[in-house]
Amino acid sequence: MPRKSRTAAKDIAEHTISDLNAPIEVRRHPGARRLTLRVSRTRRAVIVTLPIQCDLDEAGSFVHRNMAWVRERLDSLPSPVPFHDGAFMPLRGETHRLVFAGAGRGRGVVRSVKASPYAELQICGQPDHASRRLGDWLLKQARADLEDRVAWHGDRLGLKASRISVRDQTSRWGSCSTTGALSFSWRLILAPRHILDYVAAHEVAHLAEMNHGPKFWALVRRTMPDMDDARRWLQIYGMDLHRYGPAVGGN
Repeated sequence: MPRKSRTAAKDIAEHTISDLNAPIEVRRHPGARRLTLRVSRTRRAVIVTLPIQCDLDEAGSFVHRNMAWVRERLDSLPSPVPFHDGAFMPLRGETHRLVFAGAGRGRGVVRSVKASPYAELQICGQPDHASRRLGDWLLKQARADLEDRVAWHGDRLGLKASRISVRDQTSRWGSCSTTGALSFSWRLILAPRHILDYVAAHEVAHLAEMNHGPKFWALVRRTMPDMDDARRWLQIYGMDLHRYGPAVGGN
């Protein structure tokens, strides 16, 4: 096997190409007829789909042949915003500056403080742990808001979720299982309040209608008449929320 092919296969096998600064995911799919390549906007990952019979040598060469295309797509993505001291990020639609405040008594782990020109999110404790602490706090904030809005819309529509979970979903903002369990992305806490409210209403309506037919949309509109504005906001600005997250390698 030529040296270039061996190198390409090794890179793909290790799921990384260093100069891209992006992870590579290799997926075998029984329905795939050819090699395909795409870049995930939400995870900044390069995804290679292989037919079952395709080997890694061929996949590696395929990625290297299309490296210019991959770089162009990655370069077009908005820059990520890790949770670092001094970084700016939205919380419930309002821009906040992150302040790693260090140790301090009588203060919560994270607190939102009004300041000028931007509000601050002050994260107490050791700076090495600030990124993780902020991520945990944001998840709890998202859960509290979502539980409140799910209950509110459930009362309006006479529906009740069996369980609510909040995690780092990248493919969708919310989902509803056939058992009535609702799952949401924690990043909804970054968006304006009516956006989170809409996604909660959307998933509650799925408890009655597991589809996107006319009856489903009628339920959503009944509990949230201004749903169109929220849907439009997510279509235009939703992907931007995936820029923000714990620093890579943070504690």
